[in-house]
Amino acid sequence: MKVVTYGELMLRLAPKGYLRFLQQPEFEATFGGGEANVAVSLANFGAQAAYVTKLPKNDIADAALRELKGLGVDVDGVARGGERMGIYFVEKGASMRPGKVVYDRAHSAIAEATAADFDWERILDGADWFHFTGITPALNKDVQPDILLGALECARRRGVKVSCDLNFRKKLWDSATAGKVMAKLMPYVDVLIANEEDAYDVFGIKAAGSDVNAGKLDGKGYEDVARQLSQKFGIKTVAITLRESISANDNNWGAMLYEDGKAYFSKRYAVRIVDRVGGGDSFGAGLIYATLSGMDAQSKLEFAVAASALKHTVEGDYNRVTLDEVKALTKGNASGRVQR
Repeated sequence: MKVVTYGELMLRLAPKGYLRFLQQPEFEATFGGGEANVAVSLANFGAQAAYVTKLPKNDIADAALRELKGLGVDVDGVARGGERMGIYFVEKGASMRPGKVVYDRAHSAIAEATAADFDWERILDGADWFHFTGITPALNKDVQPDILLGALECARRRGVKVSCDLNFRKKLWDSATAGKVMAKLMPYVDVLIANEEDAYDVFGIKAAGSDVNAGKLDGKGYEDVARQLSQKFGIKTVAITLRESISANDNNWGAMLYEDGKAYFSKRYAVRIVDRVGGGDSFGAGLIYATLSGMDAQSKLEFAVAASALKHTVEGDYNRVTLDEVKALTKGNASGRVQR
């Protein structure tokens, strides 16, 4: 199976442990970004994963690409040029103190990319799947939607399945703009992934009986949300991750899959969080892998949820877990006992 993902790769700067921004004058530097996170997860599972972006020609970008290559990701489709790589700062939350993210990504190479940077016919040659998120068109709403349309039209011609994670980011654009742009892309999407807030923030569709800030979720309400999304855009499969936030450290994590008019609910995991960034991306990667592997609806949902639950226990954006570890968790091995 070959999966192509497209989006922004960033330098991630984070204080050590649970320190606040500049509590000490040190940051840990790693890399990450929604679509790159998906590619790394898929490569870990043994899939052929290719990642597409645009990066400047400098040592930092070179280091980012070397790491992706080392993790088994094909980066031959990456365009080079532009002035800078995007940066984001992340501060871990603890107990009732929420985590924080500060972006420094304006005028990054990918934000100022053009359609001429990407030969989608070549990039999608031999691909089975194409994945993008709602973050990418938000980087430059005047250019990126057109670049994505080119990719999606090429995918449609080639019979390549398409998934999208709505991933609304209010620090990048407003709900009204997001709704208009994403609505134009939805007709090309086969699998739509969202969380308990995305459907409302982007399309104004809200789950009755749920309060995300109070950590209260109503499964039936989300079934209705998925049904509305499916009917509105003609999307066969809608997945909604269900996060019950007890505190910044402790979440209950599960998901719902709506496919061919039927809703499926996963088991829920009580997760003590090490790093929650990339949790949704690892769910998307798990769902893509399981779908391409031919799993039935319930099995692929359980696989995706297990993969993302494990990601919450791993530092950094990338989900550095193996296929065997995910399969073991789906079979109930959640004790955390030392493996000798």
